[in-house]
Amino acid sequence: VYIWDMDETLILLKSLLDGTYARSYNGLKDSVKGMEIGKCWEDRILQVCDEYFYYEQIEDYNQPFLDALSEYDDGKDLSEYDFNNDGFDYVNKRKLAYRHRVIGQKYAQGLRSVLDQQMLKLWDDLYQLTDGYTEGWLSAGHALLEQPNIHVLVTSGSLVPSLVKCLLFRLDDVIVYSAWEVGKLQCFSWIKNRFPTVRFCVIGDGMEECEAAQKMMWPFIKIDLYPHRFPGLTIRMMEHYMDTIY
Repeated sequence: VYIWDMDETLILLKSLLDGTYARSYNGLKDSVKGMEIGKCWEDRILQVCDEYFYYEQIEDYNQPFLDALSEYDDGKDLSEYDFNNDGFDYVNKRKLAYRHRVIGQKYAQGLRSVLDQQMLKLWDDLYQLTDGYTEGWLSAGHALLEQPNIHVLVTSGSLVPSLVKCLLFRLDDVIVYSAWEVGKLQCFSWIKNRFPTVRFCVIGDGMEECEAAQKMMWPFIKIDLYPHRFPGLTIRMMEHYMDTIY
C-alpha cells in the first residue's frame, strides 16, 4: 500500500500561489504566471465544491473519510431528494450521511458526469498548462497512481475539497482520508487495520507524515521542490525503499 500526501506531493498549489515553486528554479520560472495558475486552480476547486459537492452546507462538519457516517444512512432513495430544503443541521447525522453518500457517488463517477463541455474544456486546458509549467509534475503523479498497487491518500485538508482536488487533478479512484481533526497517525492506523497483511510506504513533503511513518515503522520517501525530485520518482525506487525497511 502506498500512502500519499496530497498538497505539494501529488499536486502543487500552495507553492504556485506563494511563488515558492518558481523561486526553486532560481529565476528560470515566471513566478507571476505560476501564481496566476494557482489562483485559477483555487477558484475552480471552490466553484466545484460549492456547486456540486454541498460544501457550503457541510464545510463545518468535516469527516475523516467518506464512509464515516454510513451507519446513519438508512438507504433512502435520494433521486428526488431536496438537499436545499430538508432542514439540514449537524444534529441530524442521517441528513449529513445522505450528502456524503451522494458525494461518494459523484466522486466515483468523476467530473465528466457533472461538468458541461465548456467547463471540461477549461479544466483540461488548465491541467495541461499546469503540467507544462511544472515540467510534468502532475502527469508524473498520475502515472504512479496508475501502477497496479493500492494507493491511499492522506491529506491535512478537509475531506470534500480534497476529493474535488483529486478529481480536478486527475487522481481518480484514490481512497482519501482527511487528517484535519484526527491527525495523520490516526489515519495511518485506520489504513493499517483496513489492509492488515500488506507492506506500506509513505510518500510526502511534511514532518507530520514523516513522524507518523516512523511511529508505524514504515519507510518514508521525502518529496520537495529541491531538486525537483518528484517527476523522477519511479515505482522501482519506491519498492527499493520498502525492501530496505522490510
